[in-house]
Amino acid sequence: MKNTNGADYTPRQLFLLTPMLILTALLASCAPVETKVEPVMDLYFPAPPDPARFVFERSVVGSADLLVEDEDSRMRRLLTGELTTTMAFSKPFDVTACQGTMYVSDTVRRSVFAFDAPHKHFFLIGDREPGLLAKPLGLAVDAACRLYVADATRGAIVVYEQDGSYVKSIGGTQYFDRLSHLAVNPEGSRVFAVDTGGVNSENHHIRVFDLESGDHLYDIGTRGSEPGQLNLPRDVSLAPDGSVYVVDGGNFRVQVFSQEGEFQREFGTNGRQLGQFARPKGIAVGADNNSYVSDASHGNFQIFDQQNALLLFVGTRSERNDRARYMLPAGLHVDEDGRVYMVDQFFKKVDIFRPVNLDENQGYLGSWVMNPAQ
Repeated sequence: MKNTNGADYTPRQLFLLTPMLILTALLASCAPVETKVEPVMDLYFPAPPDPARFVFERSVVGSADLLVEDEDSRMRRLLTGELTTTMAFSKPFDVTACQGTMYVSDTVRRSVFAFDAPHKHFFLIGDREPGLLAKPLGLAVDAACRLYVADATRGAIVVYEQDGSYVKSIGGTQYFDRLSHLAVNPEGSRVFAVDTGGVNSENHHIRVFDLESGDHLYDIGTRGSEPGQLNLPRDVSLAPDGSVYVVDGGNFRVQVFSQEGEFQREFGTNGRQLGQFARPKGIAVGADNNSYVSDASHGNFQIFDQQNALLLFVGTRSERNDRARYMLPAGLHVDEDGRVYMVDQFFKKVDIFRPVNLDENQGYLGSWVMNPAQ
């Protein structure tokens, strides 16, 4: 090895020079390398060339998807080693939303995750007394954004204000074999609770309660397979016109009743084709009275109009987690702006889809992207 004068380096010079050469090599290896990042293309449903109706918006897996770290807190964390406290879903079950606050029940965490998008605020509901939850399953909200939780262990319908403060509980284990889901009318005066029953139970019905008094008023459905009868009911949703939609899981169909319990119509059969059901789970009814039904076997949700016609399916069954890919879809919800939320228990996430006629910064959840988490 030659020096600048063309002479060989002495052993001492080489000894002193070696650390400098190593440092130079390390710095060169750390130099920024320009890489081309391919943009992620929007995912539309249905896919082109058909006119799109929904676009995939985001996946939520825990509090870190909402919380924003400002420059001061980021610098403090870097200097002090302070850890960021975040919480991820363990076993999400159901989802609902009201005026930009999304609620997700988690049976392992024994609480409800609350994501207040307008205020970038995350908090837990039901993790302490009063209103401590044991096994939160189905969720619902009324027009005033009160939250209603089906606690399967206690057989109780637990009510909270939008901020998570406890209001009251009604029901009890004497009323249910397997309380699973619920729906509430907009006024918050009447709740419709699903008793899924079981193989050795005759209690396969919807139990209706007066929320002010807590009194059990009447039941919708009896066990069986005839129109108006139920076998392992899974979920319930109230349509804007007041109709009661029930996922009749054991009969592979959806049944529609009046609020007084009169049978109106049904749709769906057992099968693997579009418009059929294999393991129907959750249901929600949008402002247009279209119904959205998740299916754990198909790995999607299907949308039906009031004439029972299939309009669209969204999602694909997959063993690999990705946008709109599902292994075990469960509860779902349609909010005031038409956004659709669906839980996947296996991938521990909630996927959110936006109507294409709604800009990403519009609607109650539009505030999520106005100041996204870093």
